[in-house]
Amino acid sequence: MDKMKQLANGIEMPRLGLGVWRVEENDATASVKWAIKEGYQLIDTAAIYKNEKGVGEGIRQSGVKREDLFITTKLWNADQGYESAHEAFNDSLNRLGLDYVDLYLIHWPVAGKFNDSWRAMEEIYESGRAKAIGVSNFHQHHIEELMTTAKIKPMLNQIELHPTLTQVELREYLAKENIAVEAWSPLGQGKILQHPTLIEIGKKHNKSAAQVIIRWHLQNDIIVIPKSVHEERIKENVDVFDFELTDEELKQIDGLNINERLGADPDHFDF
Repeated sequence: MDKMKQLANGIEMPRLGLGVWRVEENDATASVKWAIKEGYQLIDTAAIYKNEKGVGEGIRQSGVKREDLFITTKLWNADQGYESAHEAFNDSLNRLGLDYVDLYLIHWPVAGKFNDSWRAMEEIYESGRAKAIGVSNFHQHHIEELMTTAKIKPMLNQIELHPTLTQVELREYLAKENIAVEAWSPLGQGKILQHPTLIEIGKKHNKSAAQVIIRWHLQNDIIVIPKSVHEERIKENVDVFDFELTDEELKQIDGLNINERLGADPDHFDF
Protein backbone atom coordinates (compact mmCIF):
# COMPACT_ATOMS: atom_id res chain seq x y z
CA MET A 1 0.00 0.00 0.00
CA ASP A 2 1.18 3.50 -0.86
CA LYS A 3 1.84 5.31 2.42
CA MET A 4 0.82 8.65 0.85
CA LYS A 5 -2.58 9.93 -0.25
CA GLN A 6 -2.81 12.60 -2.93
CA LEU A 7 -5.23 15.39 -2.06
CA ALA A 8 -7.32 17.16 -4.73
CA ASN A 9 -4.73 19.92 -5.16
CA GLY A 10 -1.92 17.40 -5.77
CA ILE A 11 -0.36 17.64 -2.29
CA GLU A 12 0.81 14.28 -0.90
CA MET A 13 -0.42 13.54 2.62
CA PRO A 14 0.67 10.59 4.78
CA ARG A 15 -2.13 8.07 5.34
CA LEU A 16 -1.08 7.39 8.92
CA GLY A 17 -0.08 9.88 11.58
CA LEU A 18 -0.14 10.81 15.24
CA GLY A 19 -3.06 12.58 16.89
CA VAL A 20 -2.48 14.59 20.08
CA TRP A 21 -6.02 15.28 21.33
CA ARG A 22 -6.12 15.32 25.15
CA VAL A 23 -2.31 15.22 25.33
CA GLU A 24 -0.61 17.62 27.77
CA GLU A 25 1.93 20.10 26.40
CA ASN A 26 4.99 18.28 27.80
CA ASP A 27 3.69 14.86 26.78
CA ALA A 28 3.03 16.20 23.27
CA THR A 29 6.71 17.07 22.87
CA ALA A 30 7.83 13.56 23.81
CA SER A 31 5.10 11.82 21.77
CA VAL A 32 5.86 13.84 18.64
CA LYS A 33 9.58 13.21 18.98
CA TRP A 34 9.03 9.45 19.44
CA ALA A 35 6.59 9.31 16.55
CA ILE A 36 8.92 11.09 14.14
CA LYS A 37 11.74 8.76 15.23
CA GLU A 38 9.50 5.81 14.27
CA GLY A 39 8.92 7.26 10.81
CA TYR A 40 5.67 9.17 11.32
CA GLN A 41 5.45 12.26 9.14
CA LEU A 42 1.88 13.39 9.86
CA ILE A 43 1.19 15.14 13.18
CA ASP A 44 -2.33 16.38 13.92
CA THR A 45 -3.01 19.05 16.55
CA ALA A 46 -5.49 21.91 17.08
CA ALA A 47 -5.62 25.27 18.82
CA ILE A 48 -8.14 23.96 21.37
CA TYR A 49 -5.82 21.07 22.35
CA LYS A 50 -3.55 23.71 23.92
CA ASN A 51 -0.44 21.75 22.98
CA GLU A 52 0.71 23.43 19.75
CA LYS A 53 3.84 24.74 21.52
CA GLY A 54 4.66 21.22 22.70
CA VAL A 55 4.10 19.84 19.19
CA GLY A 56 6.40 22.50 17.73
CA GLU A 57 9.07 21.67 20.30
CA GLY A 58 8.79 17.96 19.47
CA ILE A 59 9.27 18.79 15.79
CA ARG A 60 12.40 20.81 16.55
CA GLN A 61 13.85 18.16 18.88
CA SER A 62 13.28 15.44 16.27
CA GLY A 63 15.96 16.91 14.03
CA VAL A 64 13.92 15.99 10.93
CA LYS A 65 13.66 18.59 8.18
CA ARG A 66 10.42 20.59 8.23
CA GLU A 67 9.68 19.75 4.58
CA ASP A 68 9.71 16.03 5.42
CA LEU A 69 6.82 16.45 7.87
CA PHE A 70 3.09 17.10 7.42
CA ILE A 71 1.61 19.25 10.19
CA THR A 72 -2.12 19.84 10.67
CA THR A 73 -3.83 22.27 13.03
CA LYS A 74 -7.39 23.56 13.32
CA LEU A 75 -9.43 26.74 13.75
CA TRP A 76 -11.42 26.65 16.98
CA ASN A 77 -15.11 27.57 17.21
CA ALA A 78 -14.64 30.74 19.28
CA ASP A 79 -12.23 32.07 16.64
CA GLN A 80 -14.51 31.60 13.65
CA GLY A 81 -15.32 34.52 11.36
CA TYR A 82 -13.23 36.25 8.71
CA GLU A 83 -10.94 38.53 10.76
CA SER A 84 -10.67 36.24 13.78
CA ALA A 85 -9.80 33.23 11.60
CA HIS A 86 -6.82 35.14 10.19
CA GLU A 87 -5.71 36.10 13.72
CA ALA A 88 -6.18 32.57 15.06
CA PHE A 89 -4.12 31.10 12.23
CA ASN A 90 -1.27 33.52 12.95
CA ASP A 91 -1.44 32.59 16.64
CA SER A 92 -1.28 28.87 15.79
CA LEU A 93 1.77 29.39 13.57
CA ASN A 94 3.47 31.36 16.36
CA ARG A 95 2.78 28.67 18.94
CA LEU A 96 4.00 25.94 16.60
CA GLY A 97 7.05 28.01 15.68
CA LEU A 98 6.46 27.29 11.99
CA ASP A 99 6.30 29.39 8.82
CA TYR A 100 3.48 27.28 7.39
CA VAL A 101 1.26 24.29 8.10
CA ASP A 102 0.53 21.54 5.61
CA LEU A 103 -3.18 21.40 6.42
CA TYR A 104 -5.52 23.84 8.18
CA LEU A 105 -9.04 22.75 9.13
CA ILE A 106 -12.23 24.38 10.39
CA HIS A 107 -12.72 22.35 13.57
CA TRP A 108 -16.55 22.34 13.72
CA PRO A 109 -19.29 23.78 11.46
CA VAL A 110 -20.31 26.83 13.54
CA ALA A 111 -23.60 27.99 12.00
CA GLY A 112 -23.51 31.44 10.43
CA LYS A 113 -19.74 31.66 10.69
CA PHE A 114 -18.05 28.85 8.79
CA ASN A 115 -18.55 30.46 5.37
CA ASP A 116 -16.72 33.61 6.52
CA SER A 117 -14.05 31.49 8.19
CA TRP A 118 -13.56 29.63 4.91
CA ARG A 119 -13.04 32.91 3.02
CA ALA A 120 -10.12 33.64 5.38
CA MET A 121 -8.80 30.12 4.94
CA GLU A 122 -8.87 30.45 1.15
CA GLU A 123 -6.69 33.56 1.50
CA ILE A 124 -4.34 31.73 3.88
CA TYR A 125 -4.10 28.90 1.34
CA GLU A 126 -3.45 31.29 -1.53
CA SER A 127 -0.67 32.94 0.53
CA GLY A 128 1.11 29.55 0.76
CA ARG A 129 1.04 29.49 4.57
CA ALA A 130 -1.29 26.47 4.49
CA LYS A 131 -0.46 23.95 1.77
CA ALA A 132 -3.99 22.51 1.94
CA ILE A 133 -7.27 23.49 3.64
CA GLY A 134 -10.23 21.46 4.76
CA VAL A 135 -12.93 20.94 7.35
CA SER A 136 -13.63 18.73 10.34
CA ASN A 137 -16.90 17.31 11.62
CA PHE A 138 -18.87 18.50 8.58
CA HIS A 139 -21.94 16.56 7.48
CA GLN A 140 -22.82 16.55 3.77
CA HIS A 141 -25.26 19.43 4.18
CA HIS A 142 -22.57 21.57 5.87
CA ILE A 143 -20.24 21.06 2.90
CA GLU A 144 -23.07 21.86 0.48
CA GLU A 145 -23.77 25.08 2.38
CA LEU A 146 -20.07 25.95 2.39
CA MET A 147 -19.92 25.48 -1.39
CA THR A 148 -22.61 28.15 -1.94
CA THR A 149 -19.92 30.78 -1.25
CA ALA A 150 -16.59 28.92 -1.48
CA LYS A 151 -14.16 29.38 -4.37
CA ILE A 152 -12.07 26.39 -3.27
CA LYS A 153 -13.54 23.02 -2.31
CA PRO A 154 -12.30 21.53 0.98
CA MET A 155 -9.56 19.01 0.30
CA LEU A 156 -10.29 16.89 3.38
CA ASN A 157 -12.97 16.26 6.01
CA GLN A 158 -11.79 14.92 9.37
CA ILE A 159 -14.66 13.08 11.08
CA GLU A 160 -15.29 10.71 13.96
CA LEU A 161 -14.89 7.30 12.33
CA HIS A 162 -14.22 3.82 13.72
CA PRO A 163 -15.67 0.31 13.37
CA THR A 164 -18.74 1.18 15.48
CA LEU A 165 -19.36 4.41 13.50
CA THR A 166 -18.46 3.67 9.88
CA GLN A 167 -20.14 6.74 8.28
CA VAL A 168 -20.58 4.92 4.96
CA GLU A 169 -22.98 7.42 3.34
CA LEU A 170 -20.81 10.41 4.20
CA ARG A 171 -17.68 8.59 2.98
CA GLU A 172 -19.39 7.79 -0.33
CA TYR A 173 -20.37 11.44 -0.79
CA LEU A 174 -16.84 12.64 0.03
CA ALA A 175 -15.31 10.12 -2.41
CA LYS A 176 -17.65 11.38 -5.15
CA GLU A 177 -16.57 14.97 -4.41
CA ASN A 178 -12.85 14.02 -4.28
CA ILE A 179 -12.61 15.14 -0.64
CA ALA A 180 -10.24 12.97 1.41
CA VAL A 181 -11.54 11.31 4.59
CA GLU A 182 -9.59 11.38 7.84
CA ALA A 183 -10.68 9.60 11.03
CA TRP A 184 -10.49 11.01 14.53
CA SER A 185 -10.89 8.58 17.44
CA PRO A 186 -10.07 5.84 14.89
CA LEU A 187 -9.71 3.22 17.64
CA GLY A 188 -13.06 4.12 19.20
CA GLN A 189 -11.19 5.65 22.16
CA GLY A 190 -10.07 2.13 23.06
CA LYS A 191 -13.60 0.91 23.79
CA ILE A 192 -13.56 -1.76 21.07
CA LEU A 193 -10.06 -3.12 21.51
CA GLN A 194 -11.39 -6.12 23.46
CA HIS A 195 -13.95 -7.03 20.80
CA PRO A 196 -13.60 -10.79 20.07
CA THR A 197 -13.89 -10.28 16.29
CA LEU A 198 -10.96 -7.87 16.24
CA ILE A 199 -8.86 -10.01 18.56
CA GLU A 200 -9.55 -13.12 16.45
CA ILE A 201 -8.63 -11.37 13.19
CA GLY A 202 -5.49 -10.04 14.88
CA LYS A 203 -4.39 -13.54 15.90
CA LYS A 204 -4.53 -14.69 12.28
CA HIS A 205 -2.08 -11.95 11.29
CA ASN A 206 -0.06 -11.88 14.52
CA LYS A 207 -1.27 -8.33 15.13
CA SER A 208 -3.10 -6.48 17.92
CA ALA A 209 -6.74 -5.38 17.68
CA ALA A 210 -5.51 -1.78 17.35
CA GLN A 211 -3.30 -2.70 14.39
CA VAL A 212 -6.26 -4.50 12.76
CA ILE A 213 -8.46 -1.40 13.14
CA ILE A 214 -5.77 0.90 11.74
CA ARG A 215 -5.31 -1.45 8.79
CA TRP A 216 -9.11 -1.48 8.23
CA HIS A 217 -9.04 2.31 7.96
CA LEU A 218 -6.12 2.26 5.54
CA GLN A 219 -7.70 -0.35 3.27
CA ASN A 220 -10.86 1.78 3.19
CA ASP A 221 -8.83 4.77 1.94
CA ILE A 222 -9.23 6.59 5.28
CA ILE A 223 -6.35 8.68 6.65
CA VAL A 224 -5.89 7.69 10.28
CA ILE A 225 -4.34 9.46 13.30
CA PRO A 226 -4.29 7.21 16.39
CA LYS A 227 -3.30 8.96 19.60
CA SER A 228 -0.82 7.61 22.12
CA VAL A 229 1.62 8.97 24.70
CA HIS A 230 3.38 5.59 25.08
CA GLU A 231 6.49 4.98 22.99
CA GLU A 232 5.80 1.27 22.48
CA ARG A 233 2.20 1.92 21.38
CA ILE A 234 3.32 4.65 18.98
CA LYS A 235 5.75 2.12 17.49
CA GLU A 236 3.06 -0.59 17.28
CA ASN A 237 0.48 1.68 15.62
CA VAL A 238 2.70 2.37 12.62
CA ASP A 239 3.65 -1.30 12.12
CA VAL A 240 0.67 -2.02 9.84
CA PHE A 241 2.10 -2.03 6.33
CA ASP A 242 3.29 -5.66 6.33
CA PHE A 243 -0.10 -7.42 6.31
CA GLU A 244 -3.43 -7.18 4.53
CA LEU A 245 -6.98 -7.87 5.70
CA THR A 246 -9.03 -10.13 3.44
CA ASP A 247 -12.33 -8.97 1.93
CA GLU A 248 -14.11 -11.24 4.41
CA GLU A 249 -12.26 -9.72 7.37
CA LEU A 250 -13.04 -6.20 6.14
CA LYS A 251 -16.73 -7.16 5.97
CA GLN A 252 -16.60 -8.61 9.48
CA ILE A 253 -15.22 -5.32 10.80
CA ASP A 254 -17.80 -3.32 8.78
CA GLY A 255 -20.41 -5.44 10.53
CA LEU A 256 -19.46 -4.01 13.94
CA ASN A 257 -21.10 -0.68 12.99
CA ILE A 258 -23.89 0.44 15.35
CA ASN A 259 -23.74 4.17 14.43
CA GLU A 260 -22.39 4.92 17.91
CA ARG A 261 -20.92 8.39 18.38
CA LEU A 262 -18.40 8.91 21.16
CA GLY A 263 -18.22 12.63 20.45
CA ALA A 264 -20.85 15.25 19.64
CA ASP A 265 -23.09 15.12 16.59
CA PRO A 266 -22.00 18.00 14.31
CA ASP A 267 -25.67 19.04 14.10
CA HIS A 268 -25.95 19.30 17.90
CA PHE A 269 -22.82 20.63 19.58
CA ASP A 270 -22.54 23.50 22.01
CA PHE A 271 -18.92 24.49 22.49
